[in-house]
Amino acid sequence: MALIRWEPVAELNTIQNEMNRLFNTLVDQPTQTGRGNGTMRRWLPPMDLVETADHYVLRADLPGLSDGDVSVQLEDNVLTISGERKAEREQQQEGYFRLERSFGSFSRALTLPAGVDPDGVDAHFDRGVLEIRIAKPEQKKPKTVQINLGGQSHPKTIDSADPQANSRDPVAAA
Repeated sequence: MALIRWEPVAELNTIQNEMNRLFNTLVDQPTQTGRGNGTMRRWLPPMDLVETADHYVLRADLPGLSDGDVSVQLEDNVLTISGERKAEREQQQEGYFRLERSFGSFSRALTLPAGVDPDGVDAHFDRGVLEIRIAKPEQKKPKTVQINLGGQSHPKTIDSADPQANSRDPVAAA
């Protein structure tokens, strides 16, 4: 009998993937169209989130929409993009053989890091692409600590030049 090493992290990843698959199938179920002979999927526009030196940049593809069809809200560090794409069907009795374009309302929410200034959010809509630039919050500055060593009357100053320095790491005084 062969022994197989058990890796709990791999098991957690498997469970997470299965849960994601389950929820995606529940949420993205095709719905019946009004004609009864076809199905239509819920429309969820794709988004990209990119980090630059000074900003987070979010781009959403919203083809067929104008800036008046889209709403952008920021509340409690949650950025919400919502809107609706209406079906463009003529009233003629044409036979539709295949409908692949999705229509309907959508809402996407993104939690932003703490400290984001609402005045630092800028949105532009051009040719069906919504671009939102979010200024990054200021990084905390390193702290200088004065330490008196033993019986010496001259305090030593320890500066953290690295803003990413971990305060739990041991620091040697020179």
